[in-house]
Amino acid sequence: MELLKIDSLTKVIKKKKILDDISLTVNSGEIVGFLGPNGAGKTTTIKMIMGLFSITSGHITVCGYDIEKDYEKAMKNVGGIVENPDLYKRLTARQNLEYFASMYDGDTKSQIDEVIELVKMAGRVDDKVKTYSLGMRQRVGLAQALLHRPKLLVLDEPTNGLDPIGIKELRDLLKYLSKNADVGVFVSSHLLSEMELMCDRIYIIDNGVGIGEKTLEQVKDSGEEEIYSYSFITSDKNKTYDYFKSLEANCDLTNGGVTLVMKRDEIPGIVRALIKMNIDIFAVNQSQRTLEQDFISMTTGTKTQIR
Repeated sequence: MELLKIDSLTKVIKKKKILDDISLTVNSGEIVGFLGPNGAGKTTTIKMIMGLFSITSGHITVCGYDIEKDYEKAMKNVGGIVENPDLYKRLTARQNLEYFASMYDGDTKSQIDEVIELVKMAGRVDDKVKTYSLGMRQRVGLAQALLHRPKLLVLDEPTNGLDPIGIKELRDLLKYLSKNADVGVFVSSHLLSEMELMCDRIYIIDNGVGIGEKTLEQVKDSGEEEIYSYSFITSDKNKTYDYFKSLEANCDLTNGGVTLVMKRDEIPGIVRALIKMNIDIFAVNQSQRTLEQDFISMTTGTKTQIR
């Protein structure tokens, strides 16, 4: 079922085009990532989905309801968190949920019990929020967002400030919600590795423009751009690294050598150049294509020119 549809969305602020013709969808039971560098337009898009920013042109529908024409009906199907949730820290998680549930109609006790089970925090729900880690507070925030049983979760940079354990807890929770509660999740981030582990599909945005969509299977199997990560083991890794940097290439020093993200057909020229520099090459290993390589090639391209 299609939960979110964004069609030709454009936002202009003070004559500056912040978003330009963005289109995407989110279906039930899947996690869709919204990936882009800081300032790409991710938060602006999310605020427009939530009705916090007006739409310059285009349309947003949630479960078939246009957010401009049927805002209340659309928002009944949406739960959202922008960055970190606001909670009453001197209250317990249950007390926080009881307060927020009082704003909704229906059996609030049943709703609270349901979301506590969904976010798997029954063992800590009666502890005060001030004793929680940031990861646990994110769980309470998600429980709050789920109180009215929304079909769509919209999360803006939810891993900000989380330690690795908190990030994993959040990732596992979102996967559980999508697969077991059939919730659709739309999550923005600039963390490529986290998107790769969490999402079923990825939309990439840069400078307010949607520039690509990838399923995780496409990320694993795609060779259309023939850009890969290569590990070079040479007699002088520092000199090798300096040469790669002179090409304005995406590269890193490692314990074993130097890694380089590069088009496949440019590697022979690089090998010849290293040999001319009297650098011995012991191995060049090609790694599996990653989301990072897709992101770099789609947002900035390969700037290298062998010389």
